[in-house]
Amino acid sequence: MSTGDLEALLRVTARGYVGESPPEVAFGTVDSPVGRLVLAATARGVVACSYEDEHAVFARIHRDISSFIGPDPRRLDPVRRELDAYFDGRLRTFSSAVDFQLVSAFTRTVVQMTAAVPYGQVTTYHDIAERIGRPQALRAIANALAANPVCLFVPCHRAVEAPGALGGYAGGPVAKENLLRLEGALG
Repeated sequence: MSTGDLEALLRVTARGYVGESPPEVAFGTVDSPVGRLVLAATARGVVACSYEDEHAVFARIHRDISSFIGPDPRRLDPVRRELDAYFDGRLRTFSSAVDFQLVSAFTRTVVQMTAAVPYGQVTTYHDIAERIGRPQALRAIANALAANPVCLFVPCHRAVEAPGALGGYAGGPVAKENLLRLEGALG
């Protein structure tokens, strides 16, 4: 990220910043019980709900979607309210639309499989590989799940390595375990 991009990020994420017109990509953060999440939303929907460093998410959005990025409570506050309700145990299914602009076709196929896994249940990497017709692609499945830029909204935490083995997660193993406990998928 260039110095100019970093300065732009710091300017638009500063408290009290009000842009002249709504940005193409609303950008912000939220502190959650499983860590700080970087949020971004386009007119299509949530494009990022990520554990990554906000500078990295900002740079990827700047490179792949738009350079007109800034705060927009009108778009992000509903996303934050849904996350609050989820963590309070009052929400089982997110209603915010998801924008898959930051994922490859393969990753989109994989993470959409996890979207079909109901709250409180899990699937395995092997099950996903079988369903997409690539039964030997377990490492590719794990990598695609790790690349999910819209964690929680597309619940990749519901995909486990195998019964009894949680596998990796972008937010770390403790976050994955906590999310699955919250949903009642772990005893």
